[in-house]
Amino acid sequence: MRSSEYLSEIRSASGLCRAVLTGITVKGKNAIFHLATDVRYSPEDEAHALAVTEKYVPQGLSARVEIVKSVPDEEAVRKKIADVLRIRFPGVAAFIVMEDIEVVRTETGGRFFLNVGNTEGRQFQSGNILDVLSAELARSFCGAWFGSVRSVQKKEQEIEREELPPPEIEYAARSFAVTEYVAIDGGKPTNATYIADLNGEAKEVSVCGKVTFVQERVTSKGKPFFSFTITDGSGSMRLSYFSKKATLEKVRTVKQEDWIVFTGDNEIFNGNLSFRAKTVDFGMPPKGFVPEARPSRPAPARYKTVFPEEIHDVRQTALFGEIPLPASFKSEEFVVFDLETTGLNNTPAMGAMDRIIEIGAVRVKNGEICEKFSTFVSCPVRLSKEIIELTGIDDSMLVGAPPIEDAIADFFKFCDGCMLVGHNVQFDYKFVRYYGEQVGYMFDHRQWDTISLAQENLRLSNYKLNTVADHFGFAFNHHRAFDDAFVTAKIFIELVKLRGRF
Repeated sequence: MRSSEYLSEIRSASGLCRAVLTGITVKGKNAIFHLATDVRYSPEDEAHALAVTEKYVPQGLSARVEIVKSVPDEEAVRKKIADVLRIRFPGVAAFIVMEDIEVVRTETGGRFFLNVGNTEGRQFQSGNILDVLSAELARSFCGAWFGSVRSVQKKEQEIEREELPPPEIEYAARSFAVTEYVAIDGGKPTNATYIADLNGEAKEVSVCGKVTFVQERVTSKGKPFFSFTITDGSGSMRLSYFSKKATLEKVRTVKQEDWIVFTGDNEIFNGNLSFRAKTVDFGMPPKGFVPEARPSRPAPARYKTVFPEEIHDVRQTALFGEIPLPASFKSEEFVVFDLETTGLNNTPAMGAMDRIIEIGAVRVKNGEICEKFSTFVSCPVRLSKEIIELTGIDDSMLVGAPPIEDAIADFFKFCDGCMLVGHNVQFDYKFVRYYGEQVGYMFDHRQWDTISLAQENLRLSNYKLNTVADHFGFAFNHHRAFDDAFVTAKIFIELVKLRGRF
């Protein structure tokens, strides 16, 4: 049933000309349509409403109509506006309190006014915030509603909350004890470094994680080796392990969901920092282990330069026969993100860090893509020809973009309370972690890697983003941050459906 068509017919009666449909309930074989109107209606209007409703009730059900007289008070309208802003436009809601909303009732509905500071008024000039508010009010209250924005002078202390200075932070790598050790190679590790903290060269270091992917392969010379992906809750790692002849059969018993511990060297190889595993054994963190959080300044009270926008994926509409999402997944929130950078160096141990030039992200809530975060980031160095050709971003596009310290602060706020998701998430995560640390924002979120999920649930020739997207029939503009993030979110949702659990 299309509610717009139904209401169009209902409103052809004079006493129901501004009626709204407040709900539909089914009791036994009765479908009860609840209408509200703010004008006088007659028995003829009631008969009209019933006749129209009978046309829209599915076969096998009887139609009933209940009409109530509804005249909303100003407080109810103000509260509705505040709720819509909070849920659908959180970036804007940070600027507005209830006292900033004025409502005036008219004979045909009403008007509302939003009083915002001079610097925030521009956020209403783009997008469709006022249109969305008007539509939501029309669905909830009788009549037509129109909104306007008023720019007012606000005292700085009224709109700014003093931000705490960056805390004094110790950057030492965190570790946890390895328990339930069972030898394979006999490395006998006692402590494991957090995967997220393995950012520099180190000798004889151990990492411990749950296996999310394992595959036996052979070299060009026929020597067997294993590809592993493991996660410890702080991060994930993909690595290769060359087994010894004496322990080959034991390594072959390792499967997904097992906890194992690798010991080896984190070293620079072929221009990259990589982990060279020497031994593997069974082992896991202490019972009830929860990754230790790093001290961080709190998320900013409000967005400063990058303001999230509402977004929807039209392909998410549920269809009959569609695989449902696990309830545990729908109860969590995720930020799926991607970056464009000036190069591939995401580790200070490799020299000067490359710079972030674009951040693209979407929020997934209740299993649906609902919000967008997208910004260029200013760059003090000229972009290389290779980066311009790869991304389509040139120096002129970064003019006037926010500096990294402002963009990363807004992105930290956008990620607050969410898990992070990416395609090869560790690559981009190391960039945001590093630049967040520079201004005291500690990205320490649990992460999900769509490469690992794809390896677990699909059998493809490779697991590049465009290959996985092609598998699901998703077309996108590759090598632009928001487009990559958006398609990664769509892939993430589909992979969770295939996985059947979370």
